[in-house]
Amino acid sequence: MNELALNIGIEVVKAYGHVNVTAKHRSTIELTKDEYLTPRGDCIIGIKACKALRDFSQEFKELVKRDGSIIIAIFIADDTYDFVVGRGSSKLTLTSDRKIIIRKSEYVDQSTIMIKSNKAAKDLNRRLIKKLRDPSAVLYAVFIALTPIQSMQ
Repeated sequence: MNELALNIGIEVVKAYGHVNVTAKHRSTIELTKDEYLTPRGDCIIGIKACKALRDFSQEFKELVKRDGSIIIAIFIADDTYDFVVGRGSSKLTLTSDRKIIIRKSEYVDQSTIMIKSNKAAKDLNRRLIKKLRDPSAVLYAVFIALTPIQSMQ
């Protein structure tokens, strides 16, 4: 009998809102360690992030770098949340020391954590985005990497 098992990795990132959060970008969502946000940063939903991709555990990165892995990002501010689902890839490097970027496309750079996502910044819950326009808002981003493994029994 074939059984499906999962390898699971979890990373939590704490970030903060900013008055310039608009979340209007059509293909990406970004968290940054930067302490500022200009109006041009329409993909950024959180600043002053406690981690960038370089800071994630090696175990988590190994799961994300597997073709076929599923990545889930849950964004929570107070009682409001939204989630995004996408794919990992063996092409990901996960080496950015400043950013974490979710992409609807298959484009990969050092900041990319997920490709082929089902949402971009413009698709996120508008109540969540409204909360994130407050500089005192705390955003928790929970990243979950799931990789199926086959076990023969």
